[in-house]
Amino acid sequence: MKPKVTIGVCVRNNAATIRDTIKSIIAQDYPHELMEVIIVDGCSQDKTVFIAENVLNKSNIKTRIFTENEGLGFARQIVVNNAEGDYILWVDGDMVLSKDYLRKLLDFMNKNPDVGIVKGKQALQPGKNLLATLEAYSRVAGRMVNYQSRKGHFKALGTAGALCRTDALKDAGGFDISLRGYNEDWDMEIRVRSKGWLLCTIDAFYLDYERGELTSNVLWRKYWLRGYYTHYFLHKNKGMLRHCRNIPITAFFAGLLHAFTIYKKTRQSKVFWLPFQYVFKMTAWYLGFIKSHMNSYAPVSPNLKMVAKKVGG
Repeated sequence: MKPKVTIGVCVRNNAATIRDTIKSIIAQDYPHELMEVIIVDGCSQDKTVFIAENVLNKSNIKTRIFTENEGLGFARQIVVNNAEGDYILWVDGDMVLSKDYLRKLLDFMNKNPDVGIVKGKQALQPGKNLLATLEAYSRVAGRMVNYQSRKGHFKALGTAGALCRTDALKDAGGFDISLRGYNEDWDMEIRVRSKGWLLCTIDAFYLDYERGELTSNVLWRKYWLRGYYTHYFLHKNKGMLRHCRNIPITAFFAGLLHAFTIYKKTRQSKVFWLPFQYVFKMTAWYLGFIKSHMNSYAPVSPNLKMVAKKVGG
């Protein structure tokens, strides 16, 4: 029998992209009666939820919508707590999945019972401007790693696009709700590994936020926040990050190596802008990381509130 799958969609202010995301979920070549969608909205100020609900109402997929304002770790745990599926597929509000994405991941999991999390790969496709293309290519190059190797143990697989066994997530204790921003997924992966589960990637493809246009302000903000929240992640997971690899000068050479890797695949000379983009991103990352040292850290209260409603199905 085919397993039931919960699609976890954690969103905030994704009105510009959520329609395509939901359509790609509905278009999966997997029985809708074996799928459910759980949307957790982080108090969007735009029409994200309205658009998602409107599109899902035209399908026969069971859907539940929750609202929270306590951070990404808590949002993901809402999905885990309410999932009815044997698996949870995480889809961000700016992703687009290939039609066979879910089926390929499930086929792999069925043949590999020791794997707790499997993820597809970002398609090597250009964005609508140079910065978006470079960011897409950099993310492709950054995940060219064997996640079962020692090096892979120090790399985050990332939740977006990942299919997790629900039992593996619960076995590892789920997500840490005190991690409000980035790295809630890396923290979860570390604990899933500690329980003996393996992590893998396969050739199933998706597109992420870089498929559109990307501005320097948006990119700077993303990596500033990554740096900011990594400080809190390292409070709990000491030794998981070697700072020497993130300083701007080291990032330049990492970008150069990735440029040669991507050039072999695309033969596009513009990829040699990657070293400069890496310096830009890592400068933002370090400024965010330094800023986090200047702020006090208050754990999230366990007395959290959320609102839920059902649509569709």
